[in-house]
Amino acid sequence: MAKVPSAAVAATGLIGGYGVARWTKKRQLGGAVLAVAGAAAAQQWRQRAGGRAASALTAAYVAAFAGSHPLARKVGAWPAVLGVTGAVALASWAVADRRAARS
Repeated sequence: MAKVPSAAVAATGLIGGYGVARWTKKRQLGGAVLAVAGAAAAQQWRQRAGGRAASALTAAYVAAFAGSHPLARKVGAWPAVLGVTGAVALASWAVADRRAARS
């Protein structure tokens, strides 16, 4: 099985969750995408960087989702989603994926 970077999983959850909710007009479906990808990323974070790092990255993932809403009022929906996704993906890579790539 190929190793998918946790940064990619988290980014898929944030972007995919928003995209699904927007295009289907079903927020619950977008929330399901967000939750499933977030759970998968959290599991990877725990395996690759430990529980403390996984907790911090999970908090960042949830904060990114929540923070994208007020940010969208200022910069637009897609720029807000892409901005917070970039921040979470970078943090995920720095904390979990970079370490896993070295091993």
